[in-house]
Amino acid sequence: MLVVWIIVTVLVSLAIGFGVAYWLLGKLLRERNERMIAEAKLEAERIHAEKIEKADAHFQRLRGEFEAKSRVREEKIANAERDLKQRENNLRNQQTELQKKRKEQEAQRASLTAKMEHYDELCKETEELKARHIGRMEEIAGMSAETAKEQLVQSMTDTARSEAMSYAAEIVEEAKLNANKEAKRIIVQSIQRLATETAIENAVSVFHIDSDEVKGKIIGREGRNIRTLESVTGVELIVDDTPDAIVLSAFDPVRREIARLSLHQLVQDGRIHPARIEEVVARVTKQLEEEIQETGKRTVIDLGVHPLHPELVRMVGRMKYRSSYGQNLLQHSREVANLCAIMASELGLNAKLAKRAGLLHDIGKVPDEEPDLPHALYGMKLAEQYKEKPEVCNAIGAHHDEIEMTTLIAPIVQVCDAISGARPGARREVVEAYIKRLKDMETLALSYPGVEKTYAIQAGRELRVIVGSEKMDDQASQRLALEIARKIQEEMTYPGQVKVTVIRETRATGIAR
Repeated sequence: MLVVWIIVTVLVSLAIGFGVAYWLLGKLLRERNERMIAEAKLEAERIHAEKIEKADAHFQRLRGEFEAKSRVREEKIANAERDLKQRENNLRNQQTELQKKRKEQEAQRASLTAKMEHYDELCKETEELKARHIGRMEEIAGMSAETAKEQLVQSMTDTARSEAMSYAAEIVEEAKLNANKEAKRIIVQSIQRLATETAIENAVSVFHIDSDEVKGKIIGREGRNIRTLESVTGVELIVDDTPDAIVLSAFDPVRREIARLSLHQLVQDGRIHPARIEEVVARVTKQLEEEIQETGKRTVIDLGVHPLHPELVRMVGRMKYRSSYGQNLLQHSREVANLCAIMASELGLNAKLAKRAGLLHDIGKVPDEEPDLPHALYGMKLAEQYKEKPEVCNAIGAHHDEIEMTTLIAPIVQVCDAISGARPGARREVVEAYIKRLKDMETLALSYPGVEKTYAIQAGRELRVIVGSEKMDDQASQRLALEIARKIQEEMTYPGQVKVTVIRETRATGIAR
């Protein structure tokens, strides 16, 4: 029984403990729920307050924007009302002024009407007096007015014809005396208004290299590289003992330029073999053709000679690589075009047409194939093929008298071509005179103390003077350059201008053994 009583006591204690724990747990849960509800209410109130605050701020911002727009709109309306009132006032003033002028015009019209009536009466009286006067004169002279008029007109006609013939004879004589003088004046004025640079072209180009190793690469094994270059470019490559240089020889300057540019790219790249050579030459040929086209377009735009057929534009670009008696053909054609325009404007002719004929007069010298005709006739044939005007075609064909001149532009082109070719410095000098001029220039510079060496370069357009650094300072070398330039100007005859460059340098040499 004791055991039962103990077990019952323990079970009752456990039940009481569980009940107390359950009651405490429920109390804790209720307190936590109440606390969470209170916190949720506070959070809800806070969020509600923030939303109200944001809504109020947004409302205030929208209200401010609306008020600003309203003010701007009101200002525009006020300005429009002021402008409208100003216009109404102006219209009212103009209407008042118009009414005033209308009244003045009506008054003037009434006055003119009265004067016209009075004038008509005076005219009638004048006619009557004139008729009586003519009748009286006819009675005195014994002939009618028509007969007297015919005799007077005949006499005046005979006198005027005689005087006109006399004046015409005098004008013709004066024109014969002044024609040559006036023509020379126009030519001189045209030359004065035009000046261009000239370049002397020849049949060879020099390609500079850095070392003999590069020269060996260009030649290639058993000469295969140089043979490939010569075959694909049509240019002869002369490789001799000249240090750091290879000579490119060909009469066609376009082929020489292609060979020079191809060599330049091959040397820079370093890969030189037949397949690479053919690839580079093909690419350079395409690039040069594009450059020729661009040069032609730029020339046509500069001179204002357009529209021009694309083939003629390309031929104009090819002129850059063609020379005639040492004169660059493109520069010569541009010069002739400008001279033709100036002279045609002086003579009152079509300057644009003359400029066009001047630019195209030598296109027969740059054909894609060798023609059997002279360049003037071939150029005329090309111009006719590409639908140029008959005046331009005739001027091209007649500028060397191969055909008869039929327009006034043709002799102008012929004269301007002669002016450009005969201008001092335009074309190559006699070789002996050219060499003598260069030697005289070098000798003149050598006559000054302190000068060690002299070199005339750039076809005599520049003189390089080397002086000793220990004999002359920088200021003295500047004075020497000016003095030599002055003496050349006073004592020598030369085309264009000569640039004198004095070189003074100090060299220090060390030898490692």
